[in-house]
Amino acid sequence: MRIRHKIWLEDTSGVLFGRGRFELLQTVDELGSLSAAAKKMKMSYRAAWGRIRASEERLGLPLMEKAEVGRGLILTPQARKIIELYNTFEQEIESLIRERGPQIFEADSGLNLVFNEPE
Repeated sequence: MRIRHKIWLEDTSGVLFGRGRFELLQTVDELGSLSAAAKKMKMSYRAAWGRIRASEERLGLPLMEKAEVGRGLILTPQARKIIELYNTFEQEIESLIRERGPQIFEADSGLNLVFNEPE
């Protein structure tokens, strides 16, 4: 048995940032292209661009910009910071789940629950 979770940031206008945007921006950073990132993630360019644009509008800051040299895109310093903070927060949540989840669910439950390490 595993405890699963999803964490995202939102406001009244919708999703600001979450795992999907985290992975999309990391892939853009790796490949230097939104089109290539969308293809690798098996999503349409339109869907990828829509998610990035929505996050930029809701956050009030750019997440990608054209590379100064050559073609392609790079992440803005703000995007890199958001990725870093999101990753740190998610790692802390996963650590808490691994540590406390089995204690909470096995204690006083009367159930024979067996927890595995997350994949």
